[in-house]
Amino acid sequence: MDSTDVPDDLVQMQHAWNAAYEALAAPRSRDTTALRRHLLLLSVRLTWHPYWKRVPSVSAARAELRQMARAWGAARAA
Repeated sequence: MDSTDVPDDLVQMQHAWNAAYEALAAPRSRDTTALRRHLLLLSVRLTWHPYWKRVPSVSAARAELRQMARAWGAARAA
């Protein structure tokens, strides 16, 4: 699968999901209700994104998406 066909909004959403998950998992995290709601909203948007209808292997595409989101976040941090 070519990583260039993954939409940018999907990569950014996955990155936001990762950040929300890490914030919620942090010890003594604050505003957990808002974080959980945000995580749920992102989960729904990620799951029902139209991109998944056109990929031959959703599980492989999801794994690639997670890797791309990590790389995207690392590039923004640098």
